[in-house]
Amino acid sequence: MAKSNTTPFAVTANVTAEQFKDSIVKHLNATHGTDVNKASNRSWWNATASALNEYVYNGLSNTQRTYFENDTRAVHYFSLEFLMGRLTGNNLHNLGLFNVAKEALNDLGIDIETLVDEEEDMALGNGGLGRLAACFIDSLATMHLPAVGYGIHYEHGLFRQEFQQGRQIERPDSWREYGNPFEICRPESVQEIPLYGYVETKFDENGHIVKQWHPNRVIKGVPWDVPVVGYEGTNVNVLRLWESRASDFFNWDVFNAGGYHDSHRENVEAETISKVLYPNDETDAGKELRLIQQYFFSACSLKDIIRRYRRVHNDDWSKFSAQVAVQLNDTHPAVAIPELMRLLVDEYNIDWDTSWTICRETFSYTNHTLLPEALEKWSVRLFEKVLPRHLEIIYEINRRFLEEEVEAKWPGDDEIKAKLSIIEEGHERMVRMGNLSVIGSNKVNGVAEVHSALVKSDLFPEFDALWPEKLTNVTNGVTPRRWIKACNPKLSALIDETVGTEWPTNLELLRDLDKKADDAKFQKTFMDIKHENKVELTKVIKDLTDIDVDPSAIFDIQIKRLHEYKRQHLNLLHIMALYRRLLQNPDYDMHPRVFIFGAKAAPGYALAKDIIYAINKVADKVNNDERIKGKLKVVFLPNYRVSLAEKMIPAADVSEQISTAGKEASGTGNMKLAMNGAITIGTLDGANIEIAEEVGEDNVVIFGLTVDEVKAVKKAGYSPWDYYYGNQEIKAVLDWFETDYFTPGKPGELASIKHSLLDGGDPYLCLADFESYAKAQEQVDAKYKDSKGWARSAILNTAYMGKFNSDRSIQDYVDRIWKLKAYKAQ
Repeated sequence: MAKSNTTPFAVTANVTAEQFKDSIVKHLNATHGTDVNKASNRSWWNATASALNEYVYNGLSNTQRTYFENDTRAVHYFSLEFLMGRLTGNNLHNLGLFNVAKEALNDLGIDIETLVDEEEDMALGNGGLGRLAACFIDSLATMHLPAVGYGIHYEHGLFRQEFQQGRQIERPDSWREYGNPFEICRPESVQEIPLYGYVETKFDENGHIVKQWHPNRVIKGVPWDVPVVGYEGTNVNVLRLWESRASDFFNWDVFNAGGYHDSHRENVEAETISKVLYPNDETDAGKELRLIQQYFFSACSLKDIIRRYRRVHNDDWSKFSAQVAVQLNDTHPAVAIPELMRLLVDEYNIDWDTSWTICRETFSYTNHTLLPEALEKWSVRLFEKVLPRHLEIIYEINRRFLEEEVEAKWPGDDEIKAKLSIIEEGHERMVRMGNLSVIGSNKVNGVAEVHSALVKSDLFPEFDALWPEKLTNVTNGVTPRRWIKACNPKLSALIDETVGTEWPTNLELLRDLDKKADDAKFQKTFMDIKHENKVELTKVIKDLTDIDVDPSAIFDIQIKRLHEYKRQHLNLLHIMALYRRLLQNPDYDMHPRVFIFGAKAAPGYALAKDIIYAINKVADKVNNDERIKGKLKVVFLPNYRVSLAEKMIPAADVSEQISTAGKEASGTGNMKLAMNGAITIGTLDGANIEIAEEVGEDNVVIFGLTVDEVKAVKKAGYSPWDYYYGNQEIKAVLDWFETDYFTPGKPGELASIKHSLLDGGDPYLCLADFESYAKAQEQVDAKYKDSKGWARSAILNTAYMGKFNSDRSIQDYVDRIWKLKAYKAQ
């Protein structure tokens, strides 16, 4: 039992299982107040986390001291989402203590896998945006780069999804109801944030105009720090999340006068800001709360940055932008630009031109979407109500930009001015946060080669003409520490044996696996691991859905947010077509296939929820139809989240990446699935293009219209009815939605999908791509029947995914945008 740790990680190299066991028991008793004879699994998990945190917080202290002593330039990553998942296993792996902890717990009669399941997912994000942020802060710590992540300490993360009769039901996700051992409150860094009120114009003693904002609400921002453990545990950075509270915590006078509920009202209203991730903004109240959330966390974060800067540099602002880089992850934190201007001009009395230079040198902006609805706009009326001083600042930024920079480039061209203006004129004047982000940043990047090209050509062509060097590309990546090493330990062990143990921080080393791609013995080992992972997933499927699936079938997986552009309904149309073929010919030649979905629909997105319902109703019918001899199964796993993805991704044979070309900025699920040996079926969209380039077109299956073809089809006047009448299979499948075949006694209950594709104009061209998609699926089936060829392709997918490491993404940011220097903690 006293076996030494064999990890090469210097910070934990001498930790033995016996020592770790003693630490767990000590914390079980002294920290959590229970005993080995009566401790619950949750108590054991808390005690294990406390033992682990001894190494985490020691690393954090060393890291902070190193950065402070070197007065480092740092990047501050502003994101409304951080989809962190579970931290126990990840931190153990990154500290090289997983096997030590496993052995220690085993000696205590505790299974480590059961233990880590006690942890709730830290689901402070919606999908790819939040998971990307989580991968990036992991890479920043691993690469010894000074960085702080900033976001909101949501009480409820993304909702917990349940199905009732096949329909999505949202339930609160109380991820920290009983506390979270991987966070620590920092009351010494509380910030106060003003809201509402009015702006007074005054003159100072020199006769200069000055502005004073008189807010009528002040919200307290309380920071909670989540340590971010880099691989090998040397550097531990911080994710700082802001919780909102009322400044005056409790009104005793009102309470004593009998106003028991009123005495709590201000407190409740303040706490609402950090209550829920993405409140429904269909209402004016929802829009107001959303804007306040964005301002609250941006303002807290900037004040925190300035506090730390002034601790070293006092009021010497000349070095601010040399020390501070702020990355805006999408337009959500764009209000940080006028907020920094407000702080510099109003609070620190710095002249406008100097302040604006500091601003532009400090901020950079990542664009994640070409979808118009995702480029945020806020009404001028709402800004005037909530942030009156910021509206004035935005007007002044806009006036100077249009009169000085746009006029110089395009003199007298009011059409271009209208397009580039931060203020959109119309029935209701709107503040364009995308334009504000570009104008106020020194660099703007897209997240895949094709996406960044479209940002230049379609989204911001005039900005690109005005500032040819401003728009750039940084292709996304994912951390292989979580997405191979932690989630797929058997594959990780095989890679260790084959290419050595350095690959988690140098993913290009996986390329040496290509030497084994045609080796029959290696192929068998690789595919045996895939099969074992599939067997594990069948248990999860049975537990969550009570559906039995055969692990020898093709596991075809589509996991991502439910949105029309991601085209889960195209997948559904093909499933229904396959089902129809099997009904017409039970001997139809196809390898048995299990289509597995994981997705949440936004609560207010009716059609997305209808698509979930349709998939579940089709699944009910297909899975219980003995006529098709088990050749086809459909599974929709509820409550898709990071910890569920960690079970699904290692088991995938096929990765569905079927968005309409030009709509998916990058994707990151496509990278995780390919890294784990899944074959991509996809359009030439987002990072799919670069994945195909890296792994070779023989090892992916590409279908559908290209970006240029999509534009041409739409320009020519797309009519989905032509496909409906021109393809018998499409017509038959769509007509099925009008019947009660899948919804007995309720004809037409699924008809909204048909109507969206025909009467609604099929905006994402599902019908135009259907035939190509169906043929590509036949190609997948044929490839799978060639077991040696499939194994070769699967191995090469893993081997050639080195580019899609988030470490490479971060290095690109460092080289092209942030200009950071690494400092290894001492």
